[in-house]
Amino acid sequence: MAVIRRLEKKGVALRKALREDGSALLADYQGVVPDAETLLSIFRAMLTTRLVDDRLLKLQRQGRVAFVGTSTGQEAAIHASAAVFEAKDWVFSALREGGVTLQRGMAMREYLAHMFGNAEDTAKGRQMPNHFQCAEVNFPSWSSVLGTQLPHAVGAALAMKRRGESQVVLAYSGDGATSACGFHSALNFAAVFQAPVVFVVIDNGWAISVPSAKQTAARSYGAKAQAYGMPGIDVDGNDAIAVFDAVQEAAAHARKGGGPSLVALRSYRMGGHSSSDDPTRYRQDEEVAYWQKRDPLLRLERYLLAEGLLDRVQREEMAAQITAEIQDAVQHAEEVSAPALESLVEDVYATPPRHLTRQVIEALRVVAEQGEAERMTGKFPL
Repeated sequence: MAVIRRLEKKGVALRKALREDGSALLADYQGVVPDAETLLSIFRAMLTTRLVDDRLLKLQRQGRVAFVGTSTGQEAAIHASAAVFEAKDWVFSALREGGVTLQRGMAMREYLAHMFGNAEDTAKGRQMPNHFQCAEVNFPSWSSVLGTQLPHAVGAALAMKRRGESQVVLAYSGDGATSACGFHSALNFAAVFQAPVVFVVIDNGWAISVPSAKQTAARSYGAKAQAYGMPGIDVDGNDAIAVFDAVQEAAAHARKGGGPSLVALRSYRMGGHSSSDDPTRYRQDEEVAYWQKRDPLLRLERYLLAEGLLDRVQREEMAAQITAEIQDAVQHAEEVSAPALESLVEDVYATPPRHLTRQVIEALRVVAEQGEAERMTGKFPL
């Protein structure tokens, strides 16, 4: 138990709504409970991410995609928070929130095209896998450098405010990113200028091999908000109803002109930091088993079953439909060719300069004479 508890700060009260077994709401819960349609939508999004991540990790192990950062164990934190926001709002993600693109309407084929980096990838194969973008759902691309998306999120929020628009920005980060300069700059700037942005920190226990309790001397991640002059709260991130309630409160505060808030969600990363990480080197099996019993997907599923909002047959039909959609997208992605070499010099200049044109011509000559480069093997150093 000592190994498990070292991830947590003592005496931090988490907002909760559901019993840990998901059987019912807590007797003293007074917050918002989403309607049935919203709860089922959140559950479907969570199940989709669980099934997609499972399939992608298998594909990576087979050398068919290069890199995967799974969200297993964090689905309630991700999808219950995202469910609060409207289609017109913007979402700035970190590594594990890519499933929000699907939740907001991105096609599964487009999602998989990015993971394969093929000719249908809207990033044209230039980004690492798991670095999603989708203009149609207001979901910008992000960088692996921790926290850099946060100042961008504040800038977008301020632009909307200056234009007199009503959008709110959702900005995700992990516990590790709270140690980055971008986190401080973003929260300080947002608070000073009252930007309509909700900062959601998903504390998943580990920043690669650094336990979250050793990431900060603050009593909690939600408590960090006080230093910046904004509201902050700590929430059980495996409790989809409590997550929705807290984030909805923060979003309403921003939409009314109240400025930014920080919502810290306590969750757990069940897998490795990425497909290249071996978490057994820094954490014990007992710790993982402790959190497996607190699986957010099962917790919400049990509540839906207990409330008669879902039955076993519907659940299996939903899983089968999602699985078939994933299979179709994988099969299609593998049939699509790689991006054209000429696309390397697109999108920067209206007319590519001569030196870049010469390089593309030379690359095409090498391919014509020696064939395509050797296909990647699925290995990646991070």
